[in-house]
Amino acid sequence: MKEESHIAPDPRRVLTVPGRPRKKGPVLYWMSRDQRMADNWALLFARQLALESSSPLAVVFTLSASFLGASARQYEFMFGGLQELESKLRMNGIPFFLLTGDPPEELAGFAKRLGAGAVVADFDPLRIKRQWKEEFLKSSEVPFHTVDAHNIVPAFYVSDRMEYGAYTLRPKINRLLGSFLHPFPFPFFSPVERKERAIPANTGFLESDPVDWQAVRRSLELDPFVAPVKGTVPGESSALEVLDDFIHNRLDHYAAQKNDPGARAVSALSPYLHFGQLSAQRVALEVLRERPGDENTSAFLEELIVRRELSDNYCLYNPDYDNLKRIPAWAEGTLKQHRKDEREFIYERADFEFARTHDDLWNAAQLEMVKSGRMHGYLRMYWAKKILEW
Repeated sequence: MKEESHIAPDPRRVLTVPGRPRKKGPVLYWMSRDQRMADNWALLFARQLALESSSPLAVVFTLSASFLGASARQYEFMFGGLQELESKLRMNGIPFFLLTGDPPEELAGFAKRLGAGAVVADFDPLRIKRQWKEEFLKSSEVPFHTVDAHNIVPAFYVSDRMEYGAYTLRPKINRLLGSFLHPFPFPFFSPVERKERAIPANTGFLESDPVDWQAVRRSLELDPFVAPVKGTVPGESSALEVLDDFIHNRLDHYAAQKNDPGARAVSALSPYLHFGQLSAQRVALEVLRERPGDENTSAFLEELIVRRELSDNYCLYNPDYDNLKRIPAWAEGTLKQHRKDEREFIYERADFEFARTHDDLWNAAQLEMVKSGRMHGYLRMYWAKKILEW
């Protein structure tokens, strides 16, 4: 596929808060879920707004001291990616600001001080991220846009309800996939755009100072028990290397071996996709370019697109996505029916945590998660079911 040098983000990816007319001022991209410069529709949309109004563009990341129980492992991987991102943004003339504290409060104050003309945010279906946006909108009247740069087919566009499963979401995605799965602009900025994007002298306050990442690390009180994983290098550059390695060394065996934990046939891209250091759309484009019409490609894209985007659909339309209130009636009935069954094995939480069960396969899956930060996808189902069974 030929890369286009100029392509505007599809308006179907964008949600705009009504009743907030555009005004002159810096455009702030509130980066959160999609922590990359390349292949980022949210950043491209913010760039478009900045160019249309001849305004400066800046990327803002709001750092919370705690996030859903995240440990030093998650934070360190994120920091490594953000350090590389900051460098790449500066090379393209885009200042990067790291704000610490309560995210909506810090962003609202920052936008007010700069006289922001618009804020562009990542799409995220998680409750805490949606609450942050709601709190920001209550304290700021700046024009606000949300862009789904994480899913290939935007979650809020592909369906307006919680799907029953992959079999109901799949045809909806497939009908739209051709109109969304197209190349990204390349390069990110043309030489002409770089010249036009030069920050005017009267907006020098947008020239951000380099982030002291070691000081940021020291400022957080993180659980040291879950240490960073050695050998997994964060960042956009590493993500592309892992993708290239998968395509040329493991994709040929994916369909036949993806459910074999010992075959090492899976992509190993999960941490990069999770932190948005790599675009799922870029992954799909590269796989299709190298292996079009292949059974391995079909099997991989089913996982990358349909199964992955099903989880966003579930979280977006199920407010109780993280508890048992909204599980299907049949599942609730089964749990109640077997709640008092006699168990052959009874374990304490610590037994599970330190992999001290009678089941060597379960223990191996748990230890893989503890030591490497990931668990083979096929084993995750076995791992979860056994906790209920025991």
